[in-house]
Amino acid sequence: MKNKYLTVHLNIQNWYKIHGRHELPWRTTENPYHIYLSEVMLQQTQVKTVLERYYYPFLKTFPTLKALGDAPLDDVLKMWEGLGYYNRAKNLHTTAGLIEVLPSDIEELIKLPGIGENTAHAVATFAYKKPVPIMEANVKRILCRLNKLKTPTTKELWKIAYELVDKVNPFEYNQAMMDIGATLCTPKNPSCDVCPLSSVCRGKENPTMFPVKKKRIVPAREQYIMLRTYNDKLALTQRKGKFLHGLWGFSNIEDPLCASEYIGEVTHAYTHFKLCCKVYIYDELDMTQNHYFSIEEIQKIAISKVDEKVVKLYLDTIQTY
Repeated sequence: MKNKYLTVHLNIQNWYKIHGRHELPWRTTENPYHIYLSEVMLQQTQVKTVLERYYYPFLKTFPTLKALGDAPLDDVLKMWEGLGYYNRAKNLHTTAGLIEVLPSDIEELIKLPGIGENTAHAVATFAYKKPVPIMEANVKRILCRLNKLKTPTTKELWKIAYELVDKVNPFEYNQAMMDIGATLCTPKNPSCDVCPLSSVCRGKENPTMFPVKKKRIVPAREQYIMLRTYNDKLALTQRKGKFLHGLWGFSNIEDPLCASEYIGEVTHAYTHFKLCCKVYIYDELDMTQNHYFSIEEIQKIAISKVDEKVVKLYLDTIQTY
């Protein structure tokens, strides 16, 4: 078995030299902060989106972990705007306020806010060249197919990953595993005939059977949103809950006010649910609201995609009057 893995490691190394995505900026740096940032941004987000719109501007604004920790949370959320899963940005900011240098030890990394097992392993191997595996979605799929596993536990997959990892060249091995999963061992129509893992893959006869994809029903939710306006300004509040924490947004209400006017609805699809918002407007000063913003001011603060759609609906509405 050991000799077989040595051959596989060599195959992976040769494949990565030719086909690997060496140009990705987080692969050409040894800066732990840059690598950590990329790992967090790439959670639930495509490489193209991160690369084209977020990674470079974020690093330009917050070039070091200390600069990120010293910045106001509002500024961090504004730079994260549109990337979604805002708790990631909040955890980044909290972590940056606690330390100036990321530790290399996996257990110490996991203690930091928002750093889970895979992110800790990724920082350890990519920034500090530790001989450990990673466990993102593409790698999970490869491991399941290699071993004909339909519904493995996380513990089972980590055990297999540690057995398979190339301890001599962990950086290249882990990057290659992600690239193989992204380009060859894909969910549909995998290219098994050119895969460097083909010689040890037990599931290559029916690869799409592994793992079994759970059927997911996305529930629908409905909300009423009240736009309180006064002197051409809109009232917003800063959210405090875990979901969209720190972002500014419009108030959700149980029932529309009798004197309010319905102006339309906006919809938005999240990963775990679909949201439909019925939007109402009420033009009167609300003494309980301390924060009224002009449209120009709203463009400078961090708001969610849903609230961006609400602002657009509001502008479209007043333009028709």
